[in-house]
Amino acid sequence: MNTKVTIAGVEFKNPVMTASGTFGSGMEYAQFVDLNRLGAVVTKGVANVPWEGNPTPRIAETYGGMLNAIGLQNPGVEVFLQRDLPFLKKYDTKVIVNVCGKTVEDYLEVVERLGDSGVDMLEINVSCPNVKEGAIAFGQKADCLYDITSQIKKKAKQPVIMKLSPNVTDITEMAKAAEAAGADALSMINTITGMKIDIHKRAFVLANKTGGLSGPAIKPVAVRMVYQASHAVKIPVIGMGGISDAEDAIEFLMAGATAVAVGAMNFVNPYATEETVKGIEEYMRKYGIEDINSLIGCVE
Repeated sequence: MNTKVTIAGVEFKNPVMTASGTFGSGMEYAQFVDLNRLGAVVTKGVANVPWEGNPTPRIAETYGGMLNAIGLQNPGVEVFLQRDLPFLKKYDTKVIVNVCGKTVEDYLEVVERLGDSGVDMLEINVSCPNVKEGAIAFGQKADCLYDITSQIKKKAKQPVIMKLSPNVTDITEMAKAAEAAGADALSMINTITGMKIDIHKRAFVLANKTGGLSGPAIKPVAVRMVYQASHAVKIPVIGMGGISDAEDAIEFLMAGATAVAVGAMNFVNPYATEETVKGIEEYMRKYGIEDINSLIGCVE
């Protein structure tokens, strides 16, 4: 029974990854999950310098999910290289670093710093404000997405995954722009912009007013977008958005994803990633599936 999948020449023992921002850099979950069992650990966003993130409160529970406005708080690339990467290297799993920034130069600085670090792939978070473009997210304008992708590809030594925002009119336009600029793969979807108001305090629940909605509530939207994008481009798609278990993961694979990432469910069930791996294996045995790749995009 083969559970291996390949993305941009990188082979994963199985298609289950962690979604950036929900698993720290692996150390935080190592007492619950055998990291050796995962296809990859995708780190929390890493910037060129430490980011404090947004003011609190910045997390709120919602029906079927959660809102977060963390603001990509992180200690910066130097701490990641000195503390987190050596820890991850002790495990037999692929390491994908999520890269964030406020300007193209910020992204490029991190990409170059990671060039000889031994990480397997880079996931570029293009939902951060593009300060030089008047705070319009890179991921919401096809020409901006094309520009940053092409510049990163010129500097990156590892394969580049562009993480797409769902907060757009046409996800296929964005997917095609990233592919045309040289992206090796796509990951999607990032969170959907949402809001919650406390009617008793007559105030916003989040200090930031808006936050990113994740969890089971967004899964149907995510499955639809993964299906559309995977049929619009030739590069692999890593699907995420509301995955709770193996059944959800398999649904994404059938929609066209080559791999999947478990996100918000890590906060509800810290064993979710490893249980998803086991569940996929049980599904394959139950239905006599010899190669997991036969499931990818099998529903047209």
